[in-house]
Amino acid sequence: MGGTGDTTPLADLLDERQHLIDVARWMLGAGPTAEEAVTETYRRWYGLSDDERSGISDPRVWLTKSTGTICLARLSAPARQVPGPGEAGGGSRIEPDRALSEEVSDVLLNALDALSPSERAVFVLNDVFAMPPRTVADIVGRTPHECAELAENARRSLRADRAHPTPADQHDRIVRAVRQACVLNDARHLVSLLSRHAIAFFDGGGKIRALTRPVHGDQHVARTLLTLLAPRPRTVLHLEAANGRTAIVVRHHDQVAAVISFDITDQRVTHVWAVLNPDKLRGWNRPQPPADGHGAVRHV
Repeated sequence: MGGTGDTTPLADLLDERQHLIDVARWMLGAGPTAEEAVTETYRRWYGLSDDERSGISDPRVWLTKSTGTICLARLSAPARQVPGPGEAGGGSRIEPDRALSEEVSDVLLNALDALSPSERAVFVLNDVFAMPPRTVADIVGRTPHECAELAENARRSLRADRAHPTPADQHDRIVRAVRQACVLNDARHLVSLLSRHAIAFFDGGGKIRALTRPVHGDQHVARTLLTLLAPRPRTVLHLEAANGRTAIVVRHHDQVAAVISFDITDQRVTHVWAVLNPDKLRGWNRPQPPADGHGAVRHV
């Protein structure tokens, strides 16, 4: 790597390193441990021969895959402990990193920590960083189909009702208000319906140019939803049941283009789950057989 043709702009190198640290933080939660994983990633990179490195078409993908593999190994290790001051070992729970805590709510951090190592790895790599399914499968050592099931299990755990589940009628009322705010492009009212620490996930499945990272905070989530759902000809926002709760179903030219579900706590939206992946919406675009005369229960 001695020639100037191998040189990369410093800003790109710093952005690459920050990306790897972000991946490690989401997977491991602990700042020092995340830094160690990234250091090990670069150690492996420089352990390659010049010919091996020159044969890697996209170093960032290679580095991300290596970081994910290292983090998964650490998640799966018997002792996932953070030592206390002067102690050889600590509790079994990962200590949250301060930078990560500023991005996401404690509720989500706790929920991530409760996932199995494979579920957490698949969710982070797939939902948070939108890595290709084959790459995720290679990291986790499962088939893409198995990874899809792990991701769905993780989403169910993260979407599980809290200690004080919102009654269905209240959930319906708030989602209706969210839809109305989006239809009217009323940013102030939409923000008032969101938790200050709201977080939105966008699942494009690599099939549509959706956001590849979660959006955090009421202002950012509101702005993103209003942009995503901006009025366009032949685009309509319906209210339908998804996973047993009221959701916003977006139809464009009479085809379902997105299903947006909401988690609600204390009268505020805490999580937004936007499914835009055409593969996952195929069931919504097929005629549904009746179930007990009331129609089938739709899932995303």
